[in-house]
Amino acid sequence: EGTELNKQYRQKDGPTNILSFPLEPLFEGPFAHLGDLVICAPVLESEAKIQCKTLISHWAHIIIHGVLHLLGFDHITDQDAEIMENLEVAILEQFGYQNPYRETEAP
Repeated sequence: EGTELNKQYRQKDGPTNILSFPLEPLFEGPFAHLGDLVICAPVLESEAKIQCKTLISHWAHIIIHGVLHLLGFDHITDQDAEIMENLEVAILEQFGYQNPYRETEAP
C-alpha cells in the first residue's frame, strides 16, 4: 500500500517510511485536525536496523518529521532541510532522544 500511495501522490517508485497529507483546518481551536500521516512500519523497521537506531527512537523521529510536514515545513532546499532537521533534533531532545542525523557505527 505504501508503494502505491508513494507512486500516486509523490510520483516516486518504491515504499517510503511516511507520507503526510496536510488539511486546511476545518475549524479553529486547540484540537484542529492538521492532516493524516501514513506510516509504513516494515520500512521503519528496516531503516532502524540499517541505521543502527532503536525502533522506538526511529518511530519518534519519523512521527515528528511527518507532523512538521503537516505544519508546512519541508526539506526540498538545503536551507529548508537545515531548518527542519534542527527542529526535529530539538524536539527529539525534549523527549530524551538523540540526534537522528548523527552518524552511528554498525555493531
